[in-house]
Amino acid sequence: MFTRNYKIADKVIEVTSMYEKVHSYCCDYETDEAADFSVIISQEDIDFETQREIRCAEREGREPLASSDDYREELAVYRKIAEKMPDYDTILFHGSVIAVDGQGFLFTAKSGTGKSTHTRLWREYLGEKAVMVNDDKPLLKITDSGVVAYGTPYNGKHRLGCNMSVPLKAVCILTRGEKNSIVRIDKSEAYAMLLQQVYRPLRTLQMAKTLRLIDELSEKTELYRLACNMDIDAAEVAYNGMKG
Repeated sequence: MFTRNYKIADKVIEVTSMYEKVHSYCCDYETDEAADFSVIISQEDIDFETQREIRCAEREGREPLASSDDYREELAVYRKIAEKMPDYDTILFHGSVIAVDGQGFLFTAKSGTGKSTHTRLWREYLGEKAVMVNDDKPLLKITDSGVVAYGTPYNGKHRLGCNMSVPLKAVCILTRGEKNSIVRIDKSEAYAMLLQQVYRPLRTLQMAKTLRLIDELSEKTELYRLACNMDIDAAEVAYNGMKG
């Protein structure tokens, strides 16, 4: 077994794994600080990830993705972290977060819509002003004063992101469109997508906490819907529409 501590979203997590690969994956977040909680992975946890992928593939009518046990263990570690985080008013969210001038903008959408492509356009449009926080699975902490987005090791297949945090100004739901346009929306229009894109814990109590945190997220950030194409003008329209 391999054990190391990592500081993610301002919480120190002791991770004990069967394989060493997860520790290489999380190395940018390693710390010597005392742990707030522990995650211990067993073969049962890895087998759960395998069976989950099989069920997902069956629902989607495809072959299960081939992967090794050490990769499945990476998934198991983050799942256990995500299960615990609602205790600290923090949720895992599927989206791409980019920071500009100290403010965070989160883009979310159905799979394949182009979240990562859109934030790449922001980096092309804004240059060094735009910094990737996390391109896939950021953690969002809901506080009395607002929402904070955190980078995590789990930042997508291109590993775009860094160990940083930023106040989250807006959540933007992407849709495909020939003409680029952005509109402010309310909680009722955004809620279904927020619920779809948040990590939904397996335990009832943690799920109840997550639903409360989604409500607070929708109240403490601006919500938008962007119809966009893959042209750099989409970044200009989105940035000018949300920057305030």
